[in-house]
Amino acid sequence: MNNVIVILGPTASGKTKLSIELAKDIDGEIVSADSMQIYKYMDIGTAKPTEEEKQGIKHHLIDEITPDEEFSVARFQQLAVKYIDDIINRGKVPIVCGGTGLYIDSLIYNIEFGDTICDWELRERLKKEALEKGNEYLHNKLKEIDPEAAEKIHMNNVKRVIRAIEVYTYTHKTISMLQKESRNNPSKYRFTVFGLTMGREKLYERINQRVDKMIEKGLVQEVKKLIEMGYDKSTIAMQGIGYKEILSYLRGETSFDEAVYLLKRNTRRYAKRQFTWFKRMEDVHWINLDETQDLQEIIKNIKDVVATSGIIL
Repeated sequence: MNNVIVILGPTASGKTKLSIELAKDIDGEIVSADSMQIYKYMDIGTAKPTEEEKQGIKHHLIDEITPDEEFSVARFQQLAVKYIDDIINRGKVPIVCGGTGLYIDSLIYNIEFGDTICDWELRERLKKEALEKGNEYLHNKLKEIDPEAAEKIHMNNVKRVIRAIEVYTYTHKTISMLQKESRNNPSKYRFTVFGLTMGREKLYERINQRVDKMIEKGLVQEVKKLIEMGYDKSTIAMQGIGYKEILSYLRGETSFDEAVYLLKRNTRRYAKRQFTWFKRMEDVHWINLDETQDLQEIIKNIKDVVATSGIIL
């Protein structure tokens, strides 16, 4: 069975740097599991690694689509499998790295999403309901159908709320139930999963510092450029954290200080949701960054864990 290493964790925990150092050490390539870094032209707000930071390590599923393109978890799964197979066929080690829980789950548990179900009329009707009656109204609809999915999906993630309702409408099974059923079909890969963790206060401090750096690097100018390219509030990617807050400022809806405050707050809240998601996962080897931040020591520990699984790197 082919082996894949996974590095997951909340935003600003240091996944990118670790994955690059690990890839250098074991002749690996990185497959990104980040729902925002997949978009072209969105670099600063997504904390996308620069060419210099990549240090020559090949990255996949970064800069894959334009900000106005639809992108589903099923599409991610399809492309990730294609890239993983290609990496393995070239004799290198695939390292999946990211913080989008649903993307990572789709690979590890080989989830089938019933992606052939597609009712644009229903989607538009539900979108209209969310606009007229509010996101919470639509989320409560999902809560009645599938409380488990409603707990996992934030009410402002209207796209995923609509998808869960759509799947139930056509299959009369909840998306949670379908995902559990699909997990009975094992993946063709053997995954060794590592999670980065640290104290909340320390992580929140790192998040605040990261946002300050994004502003220094020119996040406002990046959003302005995206607007000039025709990507506005209605564009899917511009609803992401880091972009919607700055967009509100540029539209005169908030002050600059308020936009930065909201960006930091929303990122911290997102990190909390990521922690909750990952803590539910089984067989994760947790790396506590409060205990050590020495990358070489962490890489040695990763290689030791992988070796005990009978895998030779």
